Amino acid sequence: MANPPTFEPRAIQLQSITDSQIVAVNLYSTRAEVTRLYKLEVQVGHNQVQISGLPNVLEPESLRVEGRGAATIHDVSVARKRESVSTKSSPKLAELTEKRAAQEEALKRVKFSVDTLRQYMSSLTVQHLPVSQLDDVLMQCEATGARLDKKSTEITDEISCIARDIDVERALITAPREDEKLRMTATVGVFAQEAGQVEIALIYAVPTATWTAFYDIRVDRNTKENPVKLIYKAAITQNTGEPWENVPLQLETSTPTFGLGVPVLSPWNLAIQHPRPRPAVVGSSFSGFSSPPPAPTTRMRGAPPGRSADEPLPNVMAVASASVTSKGNVNATFRVPGLVTIPCDGQAHNFTIVELELMAAMSWVSVPKLDPRTHLSASLPRARITNASEYTLLAGSASVYVDGSFISRSPVPAVSPQESFDCPLGLDPSVRITYHPVLKTRSQSGFYTKSATHVFTQRITVHNTKAVPLGRLKVVDQVPTSQDAQIEVKLVNPALVLPPAASGDSIKSKTQPPQIQPLSLGNGVTAQWDGVDEPNCDVDTLGLDRKLNWVCTVPAQAKINLSLEWEVTVSPASAQVIGL
Repeated sequence: MANPPTFEPRAIQLQSITDSQIVAVNLYSTRAEVTRLYKLEVQVGHNQVQISGLPNVLEPESLRVEGRGAATIHDVSVARKRESVSTKSSPKLAELTEKRAAQEEALKRVKFSVDTLRQYMSSLTVQHLPVSQLDDVLMQCEATGARLDKKSTEITDEISCIARDIDVERALITAPREDEKLRMTATVGVFAQEAGQVEIALIYAVPTATWTAFYDIRVDRNTKENPVKLIYKAAITQNTGEPWENVPLQLETSTPTFGLGVPVLSPWNLAIQHPRPRPAVVGSSFSGFSSPPPAPTTRMRGAPPGRSADEPLPNVMAVASASVTSKGNVNATFRVPGLVTIPCDGQAHNFTIVELELMAAMSWVSVPKLDPRTHLSASLPRARITNASEYTLLAGSASVYVDGSFISRSPVPAVSPQESFDCPLGLDPSVRITYHPVLKTRSQSGFYTKSATHVFTQRITVHNTKAVPLGRLKVVDQVPTSQDAQIEVKLVNPALVLPPAASGDSIKSKTQPPQIQPLSLGNGVTAQWDGVDEPNCDVDTLGLDRKLNWVCTVPAQAKINLSLEWEVTVSPASAQVIGL
């Protein structure tokens, strides 16, 4: 008959760093989830496994335990090891302190000698010192003073060096040692049905690990298909207290949330306000107490990461109960290729996630009315990039290179797959735009009530100094908007049809639809309301802000002229117009 298992638990001591390996790291933007795998021998019956050396920053509520083998996990607890009494001295510090004290005494003696020499020189008189001996005495005093000054300087420098060494030694004494960051201990109760080897995986969250996305955007304007290469990178920082050596790293774009629920609307009641009644005596009241919800339990999941799919798996451990459960949600996005090593130094370590060739529409945009330098360097090349990959692009900064040259740094917004975003590519000095002074004329009409008509003409010159044609240049400008029934604004050139607007505008017809299609002006120039080519254009509000643009194709080494003309009619003519 087999001996029954003992009721006295068998203690098993494990040190986390030396007796385990990290088999998975899921890194979020604000924290990391680490999976450590332990292999140990258990005896039949109750085994109390104590795992020390876990990070101080470990979040106890996130800890969960999974295992494989013929055993059952009974309980899990987490505790922090008592802080060791830190020493404030050392033999080297005592030696340096004693040495500094000796040098300070020597400096005092030198200062006393200098004071004595001064007193001696002050006490000399004609009766005590003949004139024939004065030169010798003065030379001896000068030599003695110089020797004392040199010795004083040497001792002062030595004291300064000793003080620096003392500061360094004190910093070494008071600085937390590496093991001071690993003082958490997890205790796992394992009841084994048979003796043998089992595996236990601890999965826990640590907040002092982060990653941020950044990019290199390389644009080749000589390539027509997929001219943009986007290099997706991650800057990873961890200061958890334990090194990550040769670990599989998975980056998560989601952020774990805790205690998040659907908000509930409170009742919204209306009532008539009545005169305030006189104060009344407030009676007593009572409230009931509800019992707290039962503690959650966790059942162990499948095999811990790191095991080959072809390797036969032992029986899955059953879990009686667990005192600590996880409350985070996990949503993996992609895995960094290979194994990575990230030391615990709090420094950023950069890794390339993936290189993507993306579709892009190149264009140049200028708003010469606002930029006084537009006549020198007016055009801003842009690329509207479509994320045609399966990767979500997180918000981050990008270093932009155009034809191999660094141009600028540009922000990249959060972009989902198949979503597009604009990426400014810096100023292009080879496209020069001149915003000429506006020409104004004024005339009056009417017999009884005279009205004044102001005609404005704005000329814009675009000069392409490139040796190649400029494919798509957008020049943005505007005409004023009337906010008064006495002011009427009419766009003359280009002859875009304004949509119906508020009363007081120049448009009288409510049946005329807004001009949606671009208006061809010839010579590769079209005019349109600004925003008509945007993917989310609202036709009903198109042109209400009176912004328009020209889309131009400019030949190499050529100039083109754009003209904007509008009329403002004011009735009566004597009315003063603000903003004209």
